Amino acid sequence: MRILYHLPLDPFSRKIRIVLNEKRVEVELTVEQFWDRREGFLALNPAGTVPVLHDPDGAVVAPSQAIAEYLEETVADPPLISGSASDRAEIRRLCAWFDMKFNREVTEHLFGEKLMKRFLGLGEPSSEAIRAGHANLDTHLSYIGYLADRRAWLAGDQFSLADIAAAAQISCIDYLGDVPWEDYQEAKQWYARIKSRPSFRPILEDYVPGMRPPAHYTDLDF
Repeated sequence: MRILYHLPLDPFSRKIRIVLNEKRVEVELTVEQFWDRREGFLALNPAGTVPVLHDPDGAVVAPSQAIAEYLEETVADPPLISGSASDRAEIRRLCAWFDMKFNREVTEHLFGEKLMKRFLGLGEPSSEAIRAGHANLDTHLSYIGYLADRRAWLAGDQFSLADIAAAAQISCIDYLGDVPWEDYQEAKQWYARIKSRPSFRPILEDYVPGMRPPAHYTDLDF
């Protein structure tokens, strides 16, 4: 059986868990506290980051976009990067947007400061970083709303890896209660559709001891 080394509230790990669920791939989930820099894990992925997928045939794949592409090539249905060449390019563009730009401008400032610093023992959260994260979140939610208002899904007519990449990042911020959903109705409606997918529901069951998510976090009707 495939093994996925992951961290429950890591957005990139969540991205791959959703992909695996969409494709109905059985996998053994192994929590990896990557900050421990375990020797066996570093042998699999010298970068020391999660997620990492270990296939029974010995293939070891990382990081998340490489895993997603690998699964797309090895597990055909349902396709998550499909359509014309320009359609597939748009899906990949938005994956990069959320994996890189959203993560750098929002997730690292909010999730990183409020939660990861606590686990890594890196001191008190930076109020300046948190303010920047909130300001940047407004911009990204507006962009999601713009896309959702003009397309059936973020990248076009079909649910795709772009929606998964975006929802994985947002779910971590939503766990903190930092998403002002009422100010962004188009983004809210899009995310409600994501939350209702069977592939996404196990994500909502993740829990950090001592830090409860807001009541709406697991509410599929929101």
